[in-house]
Amino acid sequence: MPKWLRKSLLVLVTIATFGLVTPQALLTDPPNENKQAKRDTYETNPTIAEEYFETEVVTERDKFMNEMIKAAEEHSFEKFGSRIKPVIQDEFKELILPNMEKAIAEVASQYPDEDLSQLIVSEVPSGGVSERIFHIMDNQTRKDVIRFHVRRDHPPQEEYVFNFHYHTNHDQFQAHHDLGVINWAKNTPPKWMT
Repeated sequence: MPKWLRKSLLVLVTIATFGLVTPQALLTDPPNENKQAKRDTYETNPTIAEEYFETEVVTERDKFMNEMIKAAEEHSFEKFGSRIKPVIQDEFKELILPNMEKAIAEVASQYPDEDLSQLIVSEVPSGGVSERIFHIMDNQTRKDVIRFHVRRDHPPQEEYVFNFHYHTNHDQFQAHHDLGVINWAKNTPPKWMT
């Protein structure tokens, strides 16, 4: 009997009896199934075994992206401080961090793999009411490539929001590229890094 049919019958019987009866015959493998034949297939065809156990190759670009995303999260949480972080960290991870990853990947695509090691993250986010979360800069030229910021906005008659955005060196950091918005509340949020 095909495996899919056995599983289907098992589910039907279990549902029909409200889980009180589970047919044991359907749970066990049939004795006539030839497990030795399956093992011989892997032993005689090494490409199947190699494909199965093949490990993922990690490139310089992958390492760079992993390091940058980790740094983005750490710097962001440091900027939020202990009073803002617990309130917005889940939304940040769900909405903003994936967009940061896309922006970093876009910047990384403009550099060859061997030059990615020259891109570094600024050291400390700014506190108070300033916008800087972190910047990625070229270590050789010491010039910023991309700047990630968050602004506290308070539209009239609405609640405070955190507007996450970034600027690039392509337009001398003039244009705002939106990453997303996280709502706070009607009350004034605490200063960054508090």
